Amino acid sequence: MRLLTEWLEKTTGIPAELYEKLITSLTGISVLWLLRWLILKMVWRRTESFRVRYQWRKLSNYVAVAFAVLLLGRVWFEEFQSVATFLGLLSAGVAIALKDPLVNVAGWLFILWRRPFDVGDRIQIGGHAGDVIDLRVFQFTLMEIGNWVHADQSTGRIVHVPNGKVFVDPQINYTRGWFDYIWNEIAVLVTFESDWKGAKEILRKIATEHAADLTGDAERKMELSSREFMIFPPTLTPTVYTSVEESGVLLTLRYLCEPRRRRESTQEIWEAILERFAERTTIDFAYPTRRYYDNVTEGKSVARAAPPGRTEPS
Repeated sequence: MRLLTEWLEKTTGIPAELYEKLITSLTGISVLWLLRWLILKMVWRRTESFRVRYQWRKLSNYVAVAFAVLLLGRVWFEEFQSVATFLGLLSAGVAIALKDPLVNVAGWLFILWRRPFDVGDRIQIGGHAGDVIDLRVFQFTLMEIGNWVHADQSTGRIVHVPNGKVFVDPQINYTRGWFDYIWNEIAVLVTFESDWKGAKEILRKIATEHAADLTGDAERKMELSSREFMIFPPTLTPTVYTSVEESGVLLTLRYLCEPRRRRESTQEIWEAILERFAERTTIDFAYPTRRYYDNVTEGKSVARAAPPGRTEPS
């Protein structure tokens, strides 16, 4: 390399020392890139998991960049021969000049350390909700759900969120917690004249058919999580609650479902409800209506008002 740099110095007039640093830098970066490529190729051969491949790709990129920065610092700056000195001066300069990016880097380290969420999780942070599809040093990326689209389905938009938001906004994780399910509720309103008890039994059977198989797995995961968190065990079996609204009797079906199947499960249950209720002549759906109630003729016999012109017996 000495002969090459001396020849370049004679040809161009640029000092040979500069060429040596340049060649060393390019060689070091090429070696790092080759090692990263070989590692990723081995990982690709050993697994087909998209999550594992993504994690290795990101980790190898961070390690390669870190080593490249250290290599270039030692090659180009003689006063930075001490790695500790180099990193100390670099961090001090960044802290003074780049406050927000530094907060984002700290947020990235916090995410890697505490893991409030990971790539593939469905989360909500502040006013944004979606599936985490990428995690970088300064920001993470969401495939947005909700907004104008109902039932937590994707909008198709990509949202980039600064990592520093983890320090100021609450994070809600749909897919990581004391179990991998969420509660969903379907409200069914039937008329006062309907057989609401029969309707309630139909709803309970439908919920059991569609969600009872999740109860056992949820109970096992809740038992495991109770070793770490103070959890008061809720009722995990599907149930139906009864209340009264202005237009009729409200039956609220509550059941467990997988976070990404909320809309599908709601559709399946509603189709079953429509089919079962259509077979029963004693059950009608209620909706906002205006009706006139004549207590004299429609009320209960012992609670009816006296007909017009007739006084109540004393």
